[in-house]
Amino acid sequence: MARAATGEQYLERLNPAQRAAATYGEPGSAGTVSAGPLLVIAGAGTGKTMTLAHRVAHLIVSGVAAERILLLTFTRRAAEEMNRRVETIVREATRETPLAPGALRLDWSGTFHAVGNRLLRQFAGNLGLDPGFSVLDRSDAADVMDVVRDELGFSNERRRFPRKDTCLAIYSRTVNTGDSLEAILEEAYPWCAEWQEELSTLFRAYVLRKQSRQLLDYDDLLLYWQYLVAEEDFAESISAGFDHVLVDEYQDTNRLQARILNALKPDGAGLTVVGDDAQSIYSFRAADVDNILGFPDQFMPSAKVISLEENYRSTQSILDTANRLIAESERQYKKNLFARDRQGAKPRYVTVEDADGEALYVVSSILENREAGTALKEQAVLFRSSHHSDRLELELVRRNIPYVKYGGLKFLEAAHVKDLLAILKWADNPQNEIAAFRVLKLLPGMGPRRAKRCFLGLEAAGFSFEGLRAFKPPTSAAESWASLLDLFTGLEASAGTETGWQAGVTAARNWYRPQLERLYDSSDTREADLEQLEQVASRYPTRERFLTELTLDPPSVTGDQGNGARLDEDYLVLSTIHSAKGQEWDSVFVLNVTDGNFPSEFAAGKPERVEEERRLLYVAMTRAKQDLSLLAPLRFHVVQQPPGGDRHVYGARSRFLSDSLMQTLETKFYGTAESPDGLFPGKPSRSIDAASQALSRW
Repeated sequence: MARAATGEQYLERLNPAQRAAATYGEPGSAGTVSAGPLLVIAGAGTGKTMTLAHRVAHLIVSGVAAERILLLTFTRRAAEEMNRRVETIVREATRETPLAPGALRLDWSGTFHAVGNRLLRQFAGNLGLDPGFSVLDRSDAADVMDVVRDELGFSNERRRFPRKDTCLAIYSRTVNTGDSLEAILEEAYPWCAEWQEELSTLFRAYVLRKQSRQLLDYDDLLLYWQYLVAEEDFAESISAGFDHVLVDEYQDTNRLQARILNALKPDGAGLTVVGDDAQSIYSFRAADVDNILGFPDQFMPSAKVISLEENYRSTQSILDTANRLIAESERQYKKNLFARDRQGAKPRYVTVEDADGEALYVVSSILENREAGTALKEQAVLFRSSHHSDRLELELVRRNIPYVKYGGLKFLEAAHVKDLLAILKWADNPQNEIAAFRVLKLLPGMGPRRAKRCFLGLEAAGFSFEGLRAFKPPTSAAESWASLLDLFTGLEASAGTETGWQAGVTAARNWYRPQLERLYDSSDTREADLEQLEQVASRYPTRERFLTELTLDPPSVTGDQGNGARLDEDYLVLSTIHSAKGQEWDSVFVLNVTDGNFPSEFAAGKPERVEEERRLLYVAMTRAKQDLSLLAPLRFHVVQQPPGGDRHVYGARSRFLSDSLMQTLETKFYGTAESPDGLFPGKPSRSIDAASQALSRW
């Protein structure tokens, strides 16, 4: 068992609350740490990641084997960052008595979906799965849904039947919440309610199609994991492999994930969850804030709750506004964020005439900040919905101000990247119908009917690629067809090997190159993306690992983010608030802080939705370090208006900006004055009590 030769110096950088969370539990025998269920409420900017990393490191330093720690995150990047920090902390703590090589490796650190994928492959036989099953990304899953939708004849309905993406969203929400289809349709998709029976038929056929082709979508990775641990003996077997289970961003978990954790650690022993109920803003992804709010009751009376309140990001003035906002929430863990010795200026509440005035104010303020020494990269404009920045983007282009807008095209959504990956996916799983159709339609003259006939021939041949030799392709595709069969013969031979499989990626690229040049413009640029993909592949031991992990956590392509801003030395950041979570900037501007946007008009009449909208505004506020501006247009131009209308509607102050909260803000108006100074010379300075006179009439 490793002990820190330097005492607990590695914990000295933590404040008292962080240290209490990191060291919670009692040392046991044979390198164990006994700890009950722990909930760490980590307010915005309070050092959540550092605290969780120190907790994991403390467990290892105290003797817990790293391979017996399960660390669950929501992104691969977060897992990698956590691993890096843990290794640094442990090396510092044990530098006089170093751990053995490999003892620092967190073998079971990753996203819920990545860990679920690993477990399902190990227990595939028990679940009736082929260990070589393929994982569908959202786009491919929607395509499978579309194929089944068409086969059932729903695409020919005279009335509008939900499209594939909507069908997949309904299916996914039903799976992740555990609610009935009827309840999901009533709550989130009322216009689809008339199709409930047909949707149920569609979803059953979708599940059967995936099962017949050994395909799992994102939701299946959690669903099958939950099926596995719902059986007590399997749950005990998996749980016995982990002394401690730690979960980051617990407020973002859905009911399915909560059931998995409860099955693994039914008494909460060794379970640590970290999150902030005030930052729960992903209900549209089926995240359930009740998971974190109900944690103490679930593990009563043994649950321990530790709150982190010292903020290292924002000034106290910004925190005063954010604290006042969230204090008026109906359900929450009470906390009061504070900053030491950083008072700062009050946030601004700026009313402007309209969207044009809003854009002008933001741009002029950004340029003033830049002249004062705040780089464009350290400034961000945040908004409720992506289209809210339309006017601003036009003004940025006019002023030649470079910007990046977050939420752009994902790497795997680029058509040429999907083409190359489809070749590898079909080779990895010959039953992958969606990948097969994409590859076959790359060939000249190969339409949907021929592609379907070809795939049926493969199925009749027991899904052996050699069986495709009998298929007669179109004359224009004969040369490419012969080389494609040779390619698949080679890829099939290298399946599952840990050496040389990357050569198959090169071979696939070589076959695909003439198709790329024939099908797409800018082939040189696209070829560079494929070269990058091949370099990424070289870091994975097997083709299955490469395809699965890339599908579960796809990177973004910087070149697809809009306007070449990253070629500039500096650029402004535009982002939806949902995409900005976890980020921070010196100066933050929040657009359209009016009723109907905060909260959204679509949340009206639903108290739980209104409260999530409050949390969304809270997240926006707490991204700011030094300077915060809330913009409120007085009127919004509309495309259509009743006859005689003036083509605009008036905005009202957000209901979240109560009178007490407004006292924490500096208020100002930016725009054209209706009556210029000097128009009425000799204007009296005394006040008139108009309010009392108006009341005296009643």
